[in-house]
Amino acid sequence: MATMSKVLLSGCTQGKGIKLTDTASSVNTDAGYVVHRGVAGTSDIDEVWLWAVNSSSADVKLTIEWGETTAPDGNIEVTIPGESGLVPVVPGLLMQNELYIKAFASSANVVMIHGFVNRITA
Repeated sequence: MATMSKVLLSGCTQGKGIKLTDTASSVNTDAGYVVHRGVAGTSDIDEVWLWAVNSSSADVKLTIEWGETTAPDGNIEVTIPGESGLVPVVPGLLMQNELYIKAFASSANVVMIHGFVNRITA
């Protein structure tokens, strides 16, 4: 029987938000860019939930790279209004096989990503 447990995003520290420091796509897996790395293999699966906060007074474009960096194949793009509070950006999409979820914003150091993963094990 499958089980589910709630886990932190692998890119966060102790459940804190992830401050996006990059303003463009990168092949790197550095802090401030990596949001989460999917569970290993293809038997288990991660259900990922993400919200974004923009502390700037200006709107900021957020790009989430979902498992790859090739645009537009893996990209999710959302404009986060300035000073808008938590904005839902990923509503429980699935990820596995150790693929990376990465993100960057059109302005550095103003967007924070918050979220969690429901890890479903076979």
